[in-house]
Amino acid sequence: MKVIKKILSVFINKYVIAVVVFLSWIGIFDKNNLIFQYKLKSELNQLQKDKKYYSDEIRKSKEEIEGLTKNNKILEKFAREKYLMKKENEEIFVIVKQKKDSVK
Repeated sequence: MKVIKKILSVFINKYVIAVVVFLSWIGIFDKNNLIFQYKLKSELNQLQKDKKYYSDEIRKSKEEIEGLTKNNKILEKFAREKYLMKKENEEIFVIVKQKKDSVK
């Protein structure tokens, strides 16, 4: 019985009550609560990953453009592969791989 009264007296203390109310308000009810902060942190991480991906893609594109403008052989290869361009006396055969159909 004394133990229960001692525990109750600690929880009834006005400072403990004030701290519990403050923490619950900040953690749950506030507009910038913990759940909202977690969502913002997740979104920030995703945006940083996207930024790195797009920065790498921009760097690759710049390198490709630089190669195309400086070297005519690379430009010719690019035009043949991407746009199926050919010289006047050539023929182009395009091979399309088909997916295997599943057995029914």
